[in-house]
Amino acid sequence: MHKRTLGRDLEVSAVGLGCMGMSQSYGPNPGDRQQMIALIRSAVDCGVTFFDTAEVYGPYHNEKLVGEALAPVRDQVLVATKFGFRFDDAGHQVGLVSRSEHITAAADGSLRRLGVEAIDLYYQHRVNPDMRIEDVAGTVAELIKAGKVRHFGLSEAAAGTIRRAHAVQPVTAVQSEYSLWWRRPEEQVLPALAELGIGFVPYSPLGKGFLTGTITVGTAFTSTDIRATIPRFAEENRKANQALVDLLAAIALRKGATQAQIALAWLLAQEPWIVPIPGTRRLERLEENIGAARVELTPSDLAEIQTAAAQIRVHGARYPEHLERMTNL
Repeated sequence: MHKRTLGRDLEVSAVGLGCMGMSQSYGPNPGDRQQMIALIRSAVDCGVTFFDTAEVYGPYHNEKLVGEALAPVRDQVLVATKFGFRFDDAGHQVGLVSRSEHITAAADGSLRRLGVEAIDLYYQHRVNPDMRIEDVAGTVAELIKAGKVRHFGLSEAAAGTIRRAHAVQPVTAVQSEYSLWWRRPEEQVLPALAELGIGFVPYSPLGKGFLTGTITVGTAFTSTDIRATIPRFAEENRKANQALVDLLAAIALRKGATQAQIALAWLLAQEPWIVPIPGTRRLERLEENIGAARVELTPSDLAEIQTAAAQIRVHGARYPEHLERMTNL
């Protein structure tokens, strides 16, 4: 797979792998940990060099999984993880925290669980309104000086917040949700990143699975599947949003690709410094997603998608209200 550069010098595969779903959020967790380790190693064999995790995924379990899976090939890959959540004594996430001592302790925990000497890319998972972003950036700068972190990132941060952080410690990448059915980053965030030379890492680039065409009005979500709580996945909204999937299907048929590959190829075509991180638990989906890097959308294809998508109104909020309040866009 060809490479892309985030920020000044973080070279990664054009498509990364989001590992969250291997530990939480999308229904019952896989029973066989070794299957997930094998999947991550298969990604490496397919050319993926960029893997995404976080201390809150599990919590903690996902970092351990990723660390174990990548241990034999650590010199071939780059791992991003995140800090910024507070946990109770039982390990449940109970809010945001970004004090200097917390960031340092969180980094030490992530280093231990990942089994590495330095974190390649360290994101603040959500912007904490109670902490000055300059102080957060300053703490990460100290971790970089200490050799514990190599690059600084932000997740779901507004353009103004990114600028303030970047002035203290250069930001290598910003991670936010971005796809054909969530395009708010185009308004202010992407122009700021282009100006500052910062890379962009879209999570949920397939709309939490909806853009693949495999989710229908009749799909039932279990109580452990986050989509059961998301307004956009309510039955009536799925029916209304099918128009976007139909658009992708029409383009996919003509290009000899799948809907998922067209959705990812569209993202890759937006800017050379965009690196999506689709997640999966299945080898066939991994191979399909990676194949998107080989799909070429012509200017005519992109114009067709843009014109058609502009006529489609996406129905339903992307998160329940309490989760949307944690974003800074």
